[in-house]
Amino acid sequence: MCGIYLTNIVFEESVVKEKLDSISFRGPDYTGIEKVNNLTFGHLRLSILDLDPRSNQPMQYENLTIVFNGEIYNYKAIKQELSDLGHNFKTESDTEVLLLGYKQWGKSILDKINGMFAFSIYNATTNTLFSARDRLGVKPFYYYWNDNELEICSQIRPLLKNKKINEDAISMFLDCMFIPSPYTIAQHIYKLPPGNYMELDFNTNELIIQEYWNLKEVKIQDISYEDAKKELHALLIDAVKIRLQSDVPIGSFLSGGIDSALVSSIAAKVSPTQINTFSIGFDDPKFDESKIAEKYAEIIDSKHITAICSPDDILKLIPKLTEVYDEPFADSSALPSLLLNKVTKQYVTVALSGDGGDESFIGYPYFDSLIKNKSIIDIPYPIRKFLSKPLFLKLFRLNSHRVRNALTTKTRNDFIENIFSRKGLLLKKGNHSWMKHYQGYKKWSNIFLQKAADLNIKLWLENDSNVKVDRASMAYSVEVRSPFLDYRVIEYARTLPMHFRYEKGRQKKILRDILKEYIPEEVFNQPKRGFAVPIGNWMRSELKEEFMTALNDDFLNKVPNLNVEKFKKMLEEHMNNKQSHTPNIWKLFVLSKWYEEFGFN
Repeated sequence: MCGIYLTNIVFEESVVKEKLDSISFRGPDYTGIEKVNNLTFGHLRLSILDLDPRSNQPMQYENLTIVFNGEIYNYKAIKQELSDLGHNFKTESDTEVLLLGYKQWGKSILDKINGMFAFSIYNATTNTLFSARDRLGVKPFYYYWNDNELEICSQIRPLLKNKKINEDAISMFLDCMFIPSPYTIAQHIYKLPPGNYMELDFNTNELIIQEYWNLKEVKIQDISYEDAKKELHALLIDAVKIRLQSDVPIGSFLSGGIDSALVSSIAAKVSPTQINTFSIGFDDPKFDESKIAEKYAEIIDSKHITAICSPDDILKLIPKLTEVYDEPFADSSALPSLLLNKVTKQYVTVALSGDGGDESFIGYPYFDSLIKNKSIIDIPYPIRKFLSKPLFLKLFRLNSHRVRNALTTKTRNDFIENIFSRKGLLLKKGNHSWMKHYQGYKKWSNIFLQKAADLNIKLWLENDSNVKVDRASMAYSVEVRSPFLDYRVIEYARTLPMHFRYEKGRQKKILRDILKEYIPEEVFNQPKRGFAVPIGNWMRSELKEEFMTALNDDFLNKVPNLNVEKFKKMLEEHMNNKQSHTPNIWKLFVLSKWYEEFGFN
């Protein structure tokens, strides 16, 4: 887990060092800078495998030079295959395996590796560059390409100097609470999409981006429930096992949820030593899962640490939020994620997590909402539109946001998309054209819930969940590994009949039945709370002054395409406790802090 940098722009080494220093938390163990031909490579190392300096980067082999961020979990098997082909190794690192694997197989190495990664390999003989990002977008990959000038980095901060804001991206952020790939907050800076590679020929300055992996059309297995449960359990055990490989201390995040409980349970069983588990608690019982997590830890016999999060802790972390989330990012659960990693780093450097389970096994609350409102959506649109008039909404007490959404959206697909985007709610003029990059969900499956799950995987998982986890963990130099994000688990889950995963409101059915082999059902059968914070209440009380100062007229009037009057009405309603507008207020607050941090005042 590291930070990478590469450029063909002529910078003094001190400038490159300054860029790397701005994200030094990604790799505090070693900073490497090398020049090869007209390229400058930079690398920040967080040592996890083969702690010896021989595995420092940039790493070279014959005519190839690599900078690599991430982990290749099946590197030992690939190393054996390469050894059988006559390759010799000088290190015990997965970096060298990746480099020699590319030497042997070229871009076909991507079909062999299982991991989270973002890397660039330069061929000095052909003067070409090959870069790739992992299948699910766990690791970040930013690049600037304009007038034949290239910069690549693990975070956008080192690339932002003298760049102009992408005003369309501000609108995307206000719709989604993140900026979806391939876009970024700045002009001419992009994200390499997950499951894609990029080839750049410096001789012709031709840049090509090509997909090597994606979700495919769903083909449901003809399999019994018991056999599916057995196969999935074995797959999860292997996904956990290969993520326990480390030359530094390792632990596991443990909330009150099903996913982290299952990952931690498996890890506790297969680990040769007692594992450490970590959770966050809150004073507010509506948000607190720490007591359940402590009960899990007692059952699986882990050494457990709980950190209680207070409003004061959140206030102290707000500067950290803008320091490490260097694009506007408004998932407020990033705050407890930061605190969790801060605590975790005191004990271990690597932690397993349950991220990704909700996407594949139908765990989010909105899945229930989709089923409950499906009958409404299937009513012909002209009738629904008529029923959406305020008179009928009041008469039939249709106050739910999801019900109103079901009445006013034209199609099932629109209803699904509205889960992830407010489609211009805060904007003077809406523009949803960015959604063209995420239309695959319409063709992969005809199953309503699977469509939503697929859009969740492609849009929300990469741009929200993975960003949250990567930045929060790297802020404290912690590596987080998520067994549910093993592409084999993702692919397998999509082949299971939907009623194996979701049946009569019982979400994650098959995972629950696997977890029963480790923890009694009466212990884990609890309402889902999520990893949220009571930020809406805090902004009316402890944090009110902070919010009102940030959301002043001078700032609001600078935000491109913002409907200022509409937002100010929301802010007033929220502060007077008439209606909750927490997500929208938090978005603008985060944006104000980003403007302040990067000097766009």
